[in-house]
Parts: sequence; C-alpha cells; structure tokens
Amino acid sequence: MHWLSKLIFFKILGWDLENHFDPSIKKCVIIVAPHTSNFDFFIGLLVRKIMNIHIDFIGKKELFRPPYGWYFRMIGGSPVDRNQNQKKVDAIVQLFEEHEIFRLALSPEGTRKKVERWKTGFYFIAVKAKVPIIMASFDFRKKLVKISDPFWPTGNFDTDFARIKSYYEGVEGKIPENF
Repeated sequence: MHWLSKLIFFKILGWDLENHFDPSIKKCVIIVAPHTSNFDFFIGLLVRKIMNIHIDFIGKKELFRPPYGWYFRMIGGSPVDRNQNQKKVDAIVQLFEEHEIFRLALSPEGTRKKVERWKTGFYFIAVKAKVPIIMASFDFRKKLVKISDPFWPTGNFDTDFARIKSYYEGVEGKIPENF
C-alpha cells in the first residue's frame, strides 16, 4: 500500500509533501487545516501511508456505527460523544495515558463549514497531556501538504495560538470560502 499511496498522491494527484513526520515522536496532537471538504480525509490517509506511521483520530460517535464503524476503528479512529456535559479534553487526555503510542490528528475548525474561530480544545489537550503540537496544512492551491516541527505549548495561550494560526497564513483549502 505504501507504493500505491505514493503513486496516487505524487503522480496521479500531483501533490507534494514538505517536511516529514519524525517517527520517534510517540505522542502528539496533530492539527490539520484547513478542513473544508471530505477529500481532506482521503489526502490525510495517503500522507499517513506515505510516511508509514500510525496516526489516530477522533470523530463523532455516529461515524462509528454500522456499516462503517469497523473501518474507522481499524484505521485508528476513536468515537467521541459530543454531548455538552462531557469533559472532552479530560477524556482525550485519558486516551494519551492509556496508549504507548498516540498521535492524535484533528481539525481545529471542528467542521468542514466556515467558522468564525477555531476550537481551542486541541491546545488544552496538548498542554494537559504534556505533548507537542504538530501543524499540518493541506494547501489545495499549491497541492502541498506541509508538516511543521513539533511545537511545545508554553501555557501562554495567546502567544502560542497566534504562532499556531500564523503557520496557516496563505493556505487555501479545497473549498476556499470555508476557511
């Protein structure tokens, strides 16, 4: 599957990959933006296979019901109940504690639709789990996936968040008006 993913990503789709993920990083939060279409998931699966590393993700619990639930679990998915009364950050930090390797990829927008501001849970998950944040951008205009070096949050939310957001300046999603 590694060679097939490379063929599809580089040759057929014409994308490029800048920087590679350090496989010695066993636990981290990977934020992927912009998330504007279902095609982002497909690109992410290809990149993950090209880099030959296991990356986990979370999704609304409805995705994990039949008939596709088994597939999402098989490829590293964990269901999350989006009930407002649940402490999601704590529940996800618990996943980091339960696994020797847990690289969590998620979208800071939390949806494919246009949002006024990003959700901040990814930041607080990284701080509480004591893991770095790795930023990945999917630039459809340039057909480029770019992966940052690990960024260790300092606990100064405003400064850290400004730095994180600046990584995505000029990046264009598949549906640009949704970013």
